[in-house]
Amino acid sequence: MRMNRHTGLALLFIGFGAMILASRMGLHIGHHVMSFLFPAALVGLGFVGMKNGRTFIGAALILIGGGVLLGKMSGVFAILIAVGLICYGFSLLRGKSAC
Repeated sequence: MRMNRHTGLALLFIGFGAMILASRMGLHIGHHVMSFLFPAALVGLGFVGMKNGRTFIGAALILIGGGVLLGKMSGVFAILIAVGLICYGFSLLRGKSAC
């Protein structure tokens, strides 16, 4: 197989397609990955729409996709805030930067 600039994108599409088919057949291999893929695709399509002059539709897609991604990533944000609070608490106790 010759590697060119489309090989990586093709392999990515094949992988996502396989995960979609597996989830439709009852195998939930990539369920969490696929739940992030659709909102990320909306954001990406919004950027493409804005680049092509469709600012209203592009902005709407970015807002919808970004809102869904923000909701899905709230657990990650909570963990990051907790780690930040712990580091800040240790730095207050020690009197210097802990993290």
